[in-house]
Amino acid sequence: MNRRQRLPGQRPLVRTLALAAGWTAVALLGTFALDPFRNYQLALVAAYLCATAGLTVLVGATGQLSLGHAALMAVGGYGYALTSNALPFEGAARFVVALLAGAAASAVVGLLLGLAAARLSGPYLAGLTLAVVVALPAVASTWSTVLHGDQGVQTDFEGVPDALRRIIALEQWQAMVAVVVAAVVVTGLALLRGGRFGLRMQAVRDDEVAARLSGIPAGRVKVLAFAASSVAAGLGGAVLCFVAQAVSPGAYTLGFSLLLVVAVVIGGLGSILGAALGSAVIVLLPWLIGRLTAGLPTDAAQRLDGNLAVLVFGLLLITVMALAPQGLHGALASRRRRRPPDTPRQIDEPAPQKVLVPTEEQR
Repeated sequence: MNRRQRLPGQRPLVRTLALAAGWTAVALLGTFALDPFRNYQLALVAAYLCATAGLTVLVGATGQLSLGHAALMAVGGYGYALTSNALPFEGAARFVVALLAGAAASAVVGLLLGLAAARLSGPYLAGLTLAVVVALPAVASTWSTVLHGDQGVQTDFEGVPDALRRIIALEQWQAMVAVVVAAVVVTGLALLRGGRFGLRMQAVRDDEVAARLSGIPAGRVKVLAFAASSVAAGLGGAVLCFVAQAVSPGAYTLGFSLLLVVAVVIGGLGSILGAALGSAVIVLLPWLIGRLTAGLPTDAAQRLDGNLAVLVFGLLLITVMALAPQGLHGALASRRRRRPPDTPRQIDEPAPQKVLVPTEEQR
């Protein structure tokens, strides 16, 4: 086969890289137009995007349901924090090494879960990943000498580099770093899904028996897909630790893990753009609810704090599933397809046929 030919479903490499570079540049330039709090929210969206993008590729491409991506984010955060505190040097080198350490730690845990995922499916796999999240506080308490129990691990302050300190605030710098890491993660997942391995994942998802008969190692595909999704979640946890300067088991609860699944479903299962929309929703919606309840009495505000956000997320999930089963991204895509074109299309109409009328002599 010619090297320039692509299999059905594959995406061109240059186009993917160009789109990634363009959107990254837009996001980085947008940080200059945002205030510190908005940049902080952008950093959270970018950190959550790493986890939701990996989750949507895992569920949408291979059909493996994971309810434990919050625990994988915690593994990446702990790996980043412990490595950052142990390194003798500072600056960008410490950040990169700690980031890679967090990704490696989540990859190891993801491989172990992936080996079990190759043998489990459906509710059994979901139950296994759910148990990992539930067991996270117990693990932190057991290894309290290293993980410091419920208090978590504090990291050294990572400020703005000296060359950029006069023009960039701390929150903007954190947002820019988070955007760059998220861009690398999303681009890698897009290339993985759009290549040959992505076709293998779809084949295993559609019919595992037929995929095995075609020579595709279904177990290996599941393990590698789970590991790739775990690395993405671990990088998101590392970025979140970089922004918060700390990591603790209380930040990665069962509710947060389910919230990641809700973000993927609301945004659009299997769509990376939908994962971005879902990440923005789970960051901005609680803030909007807090703004709306700010004028209420203190007792009412305390009762609604947290509970109202869960209620709104549940209603939003039901509404999206009823009106747009494919999520927000699917609804936008279908609306764009139904939109009439700006210029009318030229419809090839048959040429009018000439009718021959007989003359008087022919009659």
